[in-house]
Amino acid sequence: MTDDVIIKEAVRLVQDGVSVTFPVKGRSMLPFIFGGRESVILQKPDSLQRGQVVLAEVGPDRYVVHRIIKATKDRITLMGDGNIRGTESCPPDKVLAIATHVVDEKGQRRPLYSKAQNAKAKLWYHIRPLRRYILAALRRLNKKKYAI
Repeated sequence: MTDDVIIKEAVRLVQDGVSVTFPVKGRSMLPFIFGGRESVILQKPDSLQRGQVVLAEVGPDRYVVHRIIKATKDRITLMGDGNIRGTESCPPDKVLAIATHVVDEKGQRRPLYSKAQNAKAKLWYHIRPLRRYILAALRRLNKKKYAI
């Protein structure tokens, strides 16, 4: 089954009101979500707010799991936590699901929106100029253990 088929089926289930555990690939959400070893639980979005992690279609058949950094009536701007710069944007109707929890390789869930997580995410956003160095160190520390 291709990634495109998996994504479309996950979106269909979410739109039907089913919570879906969705595997995440890549490093664009480090240090909050480790692609290749963690998944997110997706649910149907009821409202969109800055700070939420969402699954969005940002181009024809181009999907990302990134954090909302700006939300207006007409446009949602997204940025991966592991990105140093660069954003994506889409209309609100292209935000297909909201991630509510992260599931690690042991099956343990952790919420994405506790007070502590929200504070960490806010701090992380504001230290964008330092991300390059922190992410490089994190990748080196975890390279052997997790091959990220």
